[in-house]
Order: sequence, then C-alpha cells, then structure tokens
Amino acid sequence: MSFTVAIDGPAAAGKGTISKGVAAHFGFAHLDTGLLYRAVGRRTLEGMEPIAAAEALTAEELQQGDLRTAEIAQAASKVAVIPEVRAALVDFQRAFARRVGGAVLDGRDIGTVICPEAEAKLFVTASAEVRAERRYLELSTKGDDVTREQVLADVRERDARDAERSTAPMKPAEDAVLLDTSDLSVEEALAQAITLIAERKPATP
Repeated sequence: MSFTVAIDGPAAAGKGTISKGVAAHFGFAHLDTGLLYRAVGRRTLEGMEPIAAAEALTAEELQQGDLRTAEIAQAASKVAVIPEVRAALVDFQRAFARRVGGAVLDGRDIGTVICPEAEAKLFVTASAEVRAERRYLELSTKGDDVTREQVLADVRERDARDAERSTAPMKPAEDAVLLDTSDLSVEEALAQAITLIAERKPATP
C-alpha cells in the first residue's frame, strides 16, 4: 500500500526536520525534494546549463555533502524558477511518492503540483524573522561568514522568488493543514505533525 505525505513551506520553517521525523515515526521513505534543485544548482555553479543539469541528475548526486551551503541554496532558488528544470524533475518525485510502504516528500510544490492526490498535506511555515534566525545559527555553526541582516534579506528574497514564479509557485494546497512553527520547539512541531498525519492514515488491519 502507498501513502503519500506532502510537506511544503518556505526555507527554514522546519519542514525538513519534521519530514524526517514523520518518516521515521511511520516507517516511510523520505525525499527532500529541495536537494534535487540544490544538486542542479551546484552543477550550474560548475558551469553546466540548468536544463541539461536537471535532465542528467542522478540519485547519487543527492548524497553529496556540500549541498547545504548558502551559495548553493541561492543557485537552487534561481534554477527552480525555470519551467523546463521543474518538468525534468517531476517524474523522479512522483515515482518516489507512490512507492510501496509510504513516502514523505518535502519541498515547495509537493501538495499543489507533484502530489495533488497525496493522502496527507501540511504547509509548514514561520515568520521570516524566526526562519532567518534559525538559518543564521545553522550557517554560523558551519563556519559560514554571514550576518543576521544578510540572512534575513536572503530569506525574504527566496520567499518572493518562490512565491512569485510563474511555474509551480510556493503556496499551500487548498486541502493542506497549516502548521506555524514560529513559537514551537522541534518536539512540539513534530508531535503536531504526527497527530495530523495519523488522523488521515488508514488503520492497519
């Protein structure tokens, strides 16, 4: 049996952490679809054309350890607005979503475009200021030379680009449940997500 959980939301809202926790709790496979775009973005920084990079993407590239840098995040956001790039990555995501045993996918357009028929949909969000502080602390821990002001500007820039793009803009699906993590701990946010998904999951015979 397949059961798809679609988790969308802006950068640093906590959807990645929640998605991993949900997948572990229910025993589902997990795909951070943002890594697809980060891997393509990484290729473009090396000089490859975005559409060619998307068409040539392999699952192995998602395992590369340097995909979480601020530079690659910005490159990913830029290639994600290209319709042909998004189209090249759709089949990969949809096949993963319907795998037997259940799957959790997180990204920007999972509930609206990739898996509109997903059995459970969450839109995880938080204020721009809270998300920027989370991202600043994450990058600082890694040794990146950034300022709080710079990170907040980057977060707002990515939000605008993701929400205003013509193809698959970031927005909640009509039937998605909104989960605002601004004032929640990781444990509280995960517990709420698990409860919401469990309500939609058929009982095991």
